[in-house]
Amino acid sequence: MYDTIKELVDTSIEQNTPISELMIQQEMKKNSATREEVWDQMSNNLDVMAAAVKRGVEGDGVFSKTGLTGGEAVLLKKYREKGHTLSGDTMVEAVQNAIATNEVNAAMGVVCATPTAGSTGTLPGVLFVIKNRLNLDHDQTVRFLFTAGAFGMVIANNAMIAGATGGCQAEVGSASAMAAAAAVEAAGGDAQQSSEALAMAMSNLLGLVCDPVAGLVELPCVKRNAIGAGNALIAADMALAGCTNKIPADEVVAAMKEVGQGLPKALRETGIGGLAGTPTGVQMKMSIFGQSVEVN
Repeated sequence: MYDTIKELVDTSIEQNTPISELMIQQEMKKNSATREEVWDQMSNNLDVMAAAVKRGVEGDGVFSKTGLTGGEAVLLKKYREKGHTLSGDTMVEAVQNAIATNEVNAAMGVVCATPTAGSTGTLPGVLFVIKNRLNLDHDQTVRFLFTAGAFGMVIANNAMIAGATGGCQAEVGSASAMAAAAAVEAAGGDAQQSSEALAMAMSNLLGLVCDPVAGLVELPCVKRNAIGAGNALIAADMALAGCTNKIPADEVVAAMKEVGQGLPKALRETGIGGLAGTPTGVQMKMSIFGQSVEVN
């Protein structure tokens, strides 16, 4: 088990082995499983992700039972088809993938939590757009998930990944960091560059609160995954260009933990503060659950 990102990076460099391979070997040892068993399980995760992305943009899209979210991945798809996106087709496609996945989640569909259901769109948002952009084959896309998992494991063990304990920085922030690190390896970068990408991506989202309207994983959760995907791509590009974060990745993770522990209860998935506590947010909760709540 790798206890720190530094240990993960140092081992990769010393053994001249990609982080994805280190993670595969660890899973084989930890679970007393064959390579084929470990690989097939992750390949299944990939299939679940792909199916969610596909379902989210079919027809008119998917909609949650509350009516709070749905159909916006399809709007983005149609917008892209016009060829006039401001941030470029790659970025908007990543956003489309992320929102499609989270809309499927909000509609009670099957998703692969990465690392949580609330942050489930960020990784596939990045993965499937770089799959096309870099012409990644199936093995490379599966390895992307192993790399992301390796970094996510360290984050989870040293900080947190749940909004209830650390705010949305712990969910979408961690997912964005994981995606950035994995994207670097997929693009041919080294382990240190993956570490830098993770540190930059997480640093950019430090302090992000978890304030789900009506306590549901819909608003603003769905669109925060879009931001997580875009942030991951930007951080990966900066790392591949040779930019560094200056604050080491492990220290960024420690800072995220400290910030998360410092967030008030109202901003940690309770559905009380932030956007959930706005007059409109409170009204939405009342219309869904029919209960009287006090605006804070």
